[in-house]
Amino acid sequence: MDRASLNGTLENVVIKVVPMENLNGRKLVEAGNLCERRNGRGVDLNRNWSVDWGKKEKDYDPYEENPGIAPFSEPETQIMRKIAISFDPHIWVNVHSGMEALFMPYDHKNRTPDGLPSQRMRLLLEELNNVHCHKRCMIGSGGGSVGYLAHGTATDYMHDVVRVPMSFTFEIYGDNTATLKDCFKMFNPVDHTTFKRVLNDWSAAFFTIFKLGPHQIDVHSKAAVSSMDKWVSIDEYFDGYLMGRRNRYGKKMEVLEVGMQEIRTYFRLFLLSSVLLLFMFCSRISKTGRQIVSAIPI
Repeated sequence: MDRASLNGTLENVVIKVVPMENLNGRKLVEAGNLCERRNGRGVDLNRNWSVDWGKKEKDYDPYEENPGIAPFSEPETQIMRKIAISFDPHIWVNVHSGMEALFMPYDHKNRTPDGLPSQRMRLLLEELNNVHCHKRCMIGSGGGSVGYLAHGTATDYMHDVVRVPMSFTFEIYGDNTATLKDCFKMFNPVDHTTFKRVLNDWSAAFFTIFKLGPHQIDVHSKAAVSSMDKWVSIDEYFDGYLMGRRNRYGKKMEVLEVGMQEIRTYFRLFLLSSVLLLFMFCSRISKTGRQIVSAIPI
């Protein structure tokens, strides 16, 4: 891509990059546990999102796929959710390694979404595969392509909840000659030539997304989503509130986590009682109104 075309493309997009989601897990890997994929609390972050959370397949491995005690129980997924909802992107790409693939939703189903948006996603992925992946990449839904279903993933949440028009998972490298115990070689280029090829191919792929993506997206589709779909649950509100307070005050707010379930329960009871009282009040006014009308002489 020539520089003028690249600059023209970049002038029309806003890019937000999270270079590393799993900071504590990365520290474990750098300390020598090269096959570790979980965070510092032993949770698989890509199973900790709320869409179809906690469902376990027959081949479920509790060590590898620990989804946590509840959706968004981990600070990393809470932060990513907050970024996604506030930024409200048109395109989301979750970058992985382990194979070469271009995945679209769904991860928890053996199929892709229905309709024109899904067709547009596939067309863009096919273009990337032909131009940058040299037709090596697998294309399709994550759940229908890799041989297993994954529940509680980030990409499915972005598609179903945040309503991102194009939600992808890119697997940018994999060495199928590596043994299962040689995780570094399986997930990372080990020579400079391969490293440079991977870097160039996928950098160019992202620039192609920036150039072609806007033409494949109905930019008004997100604005057309009803306000009801933007409401958040009580659990999500409290999670976000406590996360913000903890960021402001540090460890002093951790004691509130102990009573989270109790706070949610009391708040639900408060809302329920308020609705019931409102209903009784309206009912009383309605009955009183009928009595007054009937007392008026004709």
